[in-house]
Amino acid sequence: MAGAARPRRNAPPREQVLAAAMEMIAERGLEKLTMAALGREVGMSSGHLLYYFHSKDELLLQALEWSEGRLGTERGRLLTRPGTARERLDAYVDLYVPDGHRDPHWTLWLEVWNRSQNADGDARDRQAAIEGAWHRDLVALLAEGVSRGEFRPVDPDRYATRLRALLDGFAIHVAIGLRGTGRAAVLGHVREFLDESLGTGG
Repeated sequence: MAGAARPRRNAPPREQVLAAAMEMIAERGLEKLTMAALGREVGMSSGHLLYYFHSKDELLLQALEWSEGRLGTERGRLLTRPGTARERLDAYVDLYVPDGHRDPHWTLWLEVWNRSQNADGDARDRQAAIEGAWHRDLVALLAEGVSRGEFRPVDPDRYATRLRALLDGFAIHVAIGLRGTGRAAVLGHVREFLDESLGTGG
């Protein structure tokens, strides 16, 4: 009936909003992710979104935490499956390196990193927690490989720090689409490095 008020839609669950944000990044790029555009996507006003997330910085960080939670589940599954430590290390690397140019997770990571220059202590702690989870899992895997005699007797914590720095550098190249550093080439470089530094080439 003309003039009848529309029934109010319930606000979608937080996870639905974050999933929609990641989908928008994947399909349209981060520059198209505005509060107004996301609000239209999930049926909420930009003001309503700001009420829940307070700022775009907070929205992006929560979207990253949500995406990392999903990756963490996948990482846990890969690292506890049967197989050698090296096979599981390769699976870790496969999961770490972006799928390709403008990988939505890495696009978001790069933006959060960039914004962290002006972030408060809480936001920095939350970013550190994400980094820490990847680091701890890698240290444990390296320690297992060393204890089994699969890897050279490296210091797991120091080696993990260096390996993740290498992975971050390559991952940024893949995510921004730097020519000559596609995913397949990067995985080849990393596996060669692992063979040489962990003594697994033979």
